[in-house]
Amino acid sequence: MTDLSLRPITVDDLAGDRNGARPDTLFRAGAKGAGYLVLVILAAIAVSTTVKAWPAFRAEGFGYFFRDDWVPSQGRFGARSIIYGTLVVSAIGLVVAVPLSLGIALFITELAPRRLRSSITTVMDVLASVPSVVFGLWGFLILRPHLKDFYNSVADAVSGIPVLRSIFGPSLSGQSFMTAGVIVGLMIVPIITSIVREVFQTVPINEKNGALALGATRWEMIQGVVFPHSTGGIVGAVMLGLGRAMGETIAVALVIGASPQITANLFGQGEAMPSVIARNLNEASGTYQSALIGLGVGLFVLTILINISARVLVRRVDAATRGAS
Repeated sequence: MTDLSLRPITVDDLAGDRNGARPDTLFRAGAKGAGYLVLVILAAIAVSTTVKAWPAFRAEGFGYFFRDDWVPSQGRFGARSIIYGTLVVSAIGLVVAVPLSLGIALFITELAPRRLRSSITTVMDVLASVPSVVFGLWGFLILRPHLKDFYNSVADAVSGIPVLRSIFGPSLSGQSFMTAGVIVGLMIVPIITSIVREVFQTVPINEKNGALALGATRWEMIQGVVFPHSTGGIVGAVMLGLGRAMGETIAVALVIGASPQITANLFGQGEAMPSVIARNLNEASGTYQSALIGLGVGLFVLTILINISARVLVRRVDAATRGAS
């Protein structure tokens, strides 16, 4: 009787089951195709929208982005004031959202009892799923009238201070950069909170316990262990929130006031790129339609630049953190 265990090993034995490798090949090809498909879709969006917007770009030249005279009735399309409004609203949204998001994420991961953690997490998930038009209606019908009185009270209080009276001037209706920024900030809180919470949960428990065992207070432990370990993730979450804030449409359209202007008065009315497109695209034609599509191209480029900047910034922060440690 021949002992098969002593049979010489052949090349076919080392290669294994060739049919078993076929699913891996198919999976690799499918994953690679999906990745390339995303790039193709992005390129198609960029090319098609740029082609549609080209008549406005050709007619206005660089003045399209650097002039602030958006007057469709006279055929003038300078988008600087609208771009300004988008950036101001997004900045206000971040000022509102980032401290709230960090505080909520720290409370969930470091202070809240276990039962309360799940409840707060559920509430954050629900808020993230609320349609933006609901936030806009709430801001327009409920928040705006109260904010109008508050804005005018602040304007009266700082009317004698040269710089502050320019930043916090009177409000006509409560529709303003500030109102839009507050609404956008509340809308992006769940997004930033969810990401930051996941980042905080990746901090090694042994490092936190070690800091506490050495006599650090809980806040000192957060400063010395949690924040340094999570800086890159926090930056990435904030950048994602910024991209979301810049693209918000319906809620901003309801509460910003539809008045393109460059002003230091945060309580004044303004306009933003997505809200202009949503409000006017259906009725526009010709060069006006091309100018509105051009706003979409500009917004697309801004969001791409923000995402690229976020990746670069996160990489640098992580490298600096590893070097410091």
